[in-house]
Amino acid sequence: MNNDLLLFKGKRVLVTGHTGFKGSWLALWLTELGAEVAGFALPPLRENDHFNLLGLKDKIQHNEGDICDSKHLTRVVKEFKPHFIFHLAAQALVRPSYDDPKATFETNVLGSVNVLDAARQLTSLTALVFVTSDKCYFNKEWVWGYREDDQLGGRDPYSASKAAAELVFASYQDSFFNKDLNLGAASVRAGNVIGGGDWAADRIVPDCIKSLKEGKEIHIRSPDATRPWQHVLEPLSGYLLLATKLATEPKRYSSAWNFGPNSSAIKTVEDITNGIILRWGSGKLLVDKPENMPHEASLLHLTIDKAIHHLGWSPRWDFETTLDYTVDWYKAILSGGSAHEVSCSQIKEYMDSNHD
Repeated sequence: MNNDLLLFKGKRVLVTGHTGFKGSWLALWLTELGAEVAGFALPPLRENDHFNLLGLKDKIQHNEGDICDSKHLTRVVKEFKPHFIFHLAAQALVRPSYDDPKATFETNVLGSVNVLDAARQLTSLTALVFVTSDKCYFNKEWVWGYREDDQLGGRDPYSASKAAAELVFASYQDSFFNKDLNLGAASVRAGNVIGGGDWAADRIVPDCIKSLKEGKEIHIRSPDATRPWQHVLEPLSGYLLLATKLATEPKRYSSAWNFGPNSSAIKTVEDITNGIILRWGSGKLLVDKPENMPHEASLLHLTIDKAIHHLGWSPRWDFETTLDYTVDWYKAILSGGSAHEVSCSQIKEYMDSNHD
């Protein structure tokens, strides 16, 4: 895989959502690969966001803006003339989608339309990776994983917005991108990602770290809910590899792709919380189920056979290793370590590691 990624050296790469958790890791990885990176995203929310701790503002072309602002976005895209686009910008959480469903749909659907419309006007573009979510699938709470051609849909505004974004992408694919023989475009769906640098509210790892740091009990509301936990570098490695394939054999790889962990990494919220406590060395878990809790899926995972057999991608880190690297990152940074050094080191160790 490492040889494939040499393709990014010297290439112009646009990342939307580069100030977010996944986006900042991707932008950093691309700079390490020698790409010329530009980002387009809202300003980082917190002083200690991964983007800020990395000092990415000074390492890439940083553009602050809202993907719902089509004029600003289109101007940046046209001026930068990217060879690659990774679209990650989104309202990315289920529970806030109940608080402001309109904004969730505007960002995840209409904002995505703006990205796709700017992309279709480019002559420089060789590959587009359009990131949605595992929650784009209509969740029937069954025990087997969802395949790329399974039904799309969503019971909550976030999930529905991601399913709608997939339909929008498919329409642009059929109407525009497939007609350009030199352009590869694909949508990608990943499960619950964890790793260092995530400080978002209402997410299990940041919630655990904040409580442990302050010596407080960790409150969880759905201890038995299962998720396909994977380190943030896992799906990003899939996105990067897919982008190189799209650039070299566009029509062979222009479709939908799942990226998730092996089935052994499908664990409960209680499992991951206890794993973090164990690695931290102290802490206590408290189950706190609020009344009238909004609907959240309790069982969801993806089938990754297509990526394994047709892309040559597979997960590298198991659940225990994922937790090791995640907690190690927070411990290192909270004890005064350099986020840039720790994150770059973890990227290198991931790229050098053998597949499990």
